[in-house]
Amino acid sequence: MTTDMRFLFSDTIAGYVTFFETDDDSFGLRTADNRELRCYLTPNTYAQVVRNLGGDYRDATADMQEMLVPGRYVFAYGIFYPEIQGHWFDAKSLVFPSVGGEFLFDAPDWWIDQARAVADFYLEGQFPDGNYDWRNYRTELYLNGTHMVRQGSGFRQENNTISRMIYGLASAYLLTGEDRFLEAAQSGTDYLRDHMRATDDSEGVVYWYHAIDVQGDDERKIYASEHTDAFSDDYGAIPMYEQIYALAGPTQLYRITGDPRIRDDIEKTITLFDRFFKDDRLGGYFSHIDPVTFDPRHESLGPNRARKNWNSTGDHAPAYLINLVLATGEERFGDFLIETADTIQQRFPDEEPFVLERFHEDWSPDLEYVGQRNRAVVGHNLKIAWNLMRFHHYRPNDAYVKLAEKIASTMPTLGSDRQRGGWYDVVERELVENQTYHRFVFHDRKTWWQQEQAILAYLILAGSLASGEYERLAKESAAFYNAFFLDHDDGGVYFNVFANGLPYLLGTERLKGSHSQSCYHSIELCYLACVYTNLLLRKQPLELHFKPKAESFPDGILRVAPDLLPPGSVYLSEVWVNDAPYTEFDREALTVRLPKTQEDVKVRVRIAPAADPFDSGYELTGGIAKITLRGNLSDDQVPAFRRELERAIADQATRIALLAGDLADICPEAVRQLMFLRSKLDIDDRADFTIVAASDHVRSVLARVSGSAPEEDFIFVADEAALTQ
Repeated sequence: MTTDMRFLFSDTIAGYVTFFETDDDSFGLRTADNRELRCYLTPNTYAQVVRNLGGDYRDATADMQEMLVPGRYVFAYGIFYPEIQGHWFDAKSLVFPSVGGEFLFDAPDWWIDQARAVADFYLEGQFPDGNYDWRNYRTELYLNGTHMVRQGSGFRQENNTISRMIYGLASAYLLTGEDRFLEAAQSGTDYLRDHMRATDDSEGVVYWYHAIDVQGDDERKIYASEHTDAFSDDYGAIPMYEQIYALAGPTQLYRITGDPRIRDDIEKTITLFDRFFKDDRLGGYFSHIDPVTFDPRHESLGPNRARKNWNSTGDHAPAYLINLVLATGEERFGDFLIETADTIQQRFPDEEPFVLERFHEDWSPDLEYVGQRNRAVVGHNLKIAWNLMRFHHYRPNDAYVKLAEKIASTMPTLGSDRQRGGWYDVVERELVENQTYHRFVFHDRKTWWQQEQAILAYLILAGSLASGEYERLAKESAAFYNAFFLDHDDGGVYFNVFANGLPYLLGTERLKGSHSQSCYHSIELCYLACVYTNLLLRKQPLELHFKPKAESFPDGILRVAPDLLPPGSVYLSEVWVNDAPYTEFDREALTVRLPKTQEDVKVRVRIAPAADPFDSGYELTGGIAKITLRGNLSDDQVPAFRRELERAIADQATRIALLAGDLADICPEAVRQLMFLRSKLDIDDRADFTIVAASDHVRSVLARVSGSAPEEDFIFVADEAALTQ
């Protein structure tokens, strides 16, 4: 068999620029596996900068030669020609994920803006009239987000997709505080409870219907699952994962509102898990139970009889359990979480590089099941690494970190595309004779949710272990996702892309709503990438929003920790209740004592990195932009300072006030940045640049760097009260 690839083909190269030669418009790209390829620009090559959902197209064609500087990460799509001297690559288009040395998705608001855009896409598609009536919800949405119309007037609503959409909307509210997301999440949860919840008072449990079929004003409840595909067969059973994900959305909403009805549902569903799914003898949870007897060993279950898998055992943690621990702080839920962690750490690793995912009752591997067989889901391996670090932050255990790092160190070679970027789907776990690469089971496409697992895994590893290598992998993964998965034509996020990054738009994978996709993973990514990037890596504060009900959390304490982060890594710096400053909070415990009132209250909190010597905050009130400065404003914090100033200018504030009472020091670069941006203001506006409560030291730095008396350039006042005088 010939080893020469003597044909033309188009493809993508992702890598770091190593050189650019002006004489022939060629540049080098070093890929993730350290191969260097020479690429050539052509007269028709065009370039763009990565943009967020809802952002304008950013052309970079005129500047692409100047942007091809050594060390910059770039995607090049073009054509390979098999010339005599080797493959020649003409780059037809370039995508730059960074500008000015910074990846665009590292900006503090990038993931917040993306969460808002994705949430609005689903709200507008599901409820085009703006009325959040979940009777009109559709499981299936076309590419543009509109309802899929099938033959006949009826349609099916699936429990899990509704719950997952509620999760996305609740998370969007946490990040933005915009009421439409909370209103839709609350009405969705009410609908889920009224139409898909079954309560068995004799057993003290709640369980959730698979779906309902809606026909006009009538509905028919679908009790057991009717889901089946190439990878699983849940038909006629109650799968554990469907019961788990029924809690995903309501639990995230419970973090915000403390609704006692949701808490009761969670408690009784966990009782269902413990009574009928849990293996008290050997540990873990069975994957399915018979819908009549609730017996996990019933003959009717066929190949699912007495089986355990990742979804039944591990998915408790990311779907609802971590959020339940964050919301309640209760030890018994924490014990459940650590029991889950220990089961994963002890049962799932294997001598093969990939984890095991499906087991018999005695925990011996089940390698014969339908599409799973002896195959590895790349995203599940990464999901385990991500969650092991969260477990470790809750109750430190070096065994969790060891397994997380083992997975994190092996997955790039086995599961990532080191030529084009991104992460693959399902591969054979074992190599056979004369094989170097693990074979793809179905295809070499890339699915949106598996990119999420990679981004979150490497972000939390980088932030927890201060690893430059993990941070590089996180950024490369986020670059591929933001470059190729965002649908700038119709909105939302593509289900699948080809290996080269072009969208795959066939069959059910063309849809934006399906049994597999709602807006759960896409907004979960936005929420947690924002948390990890800002708080652990960029050392930027983050604001979150809550709206507890009058009769909510039983102890009157709102817990606002954004995730299970490294102990002591963040603190609660400021709280506002109904937009007014509020002081009844615990900085270290990240808790707020709620005011005693018969009304729901809006709570906004600012979480700041504890290890960060500098913290800034922004608030626009009555036309006055107040920028609060705390700690030491050093050189590496100037970009954050600049963003706050630019935000004030963009908001057209009538006065810009720097609240400097807690500012211990300011570097010369920050002063020059202040002077530069101040010079952009109209001459009439400059007198309204006010510095509040500055120390003598800060004044002296301003004078030394500006070369004049500070009073000539700025107004100094003793306290905030003077701003309104």
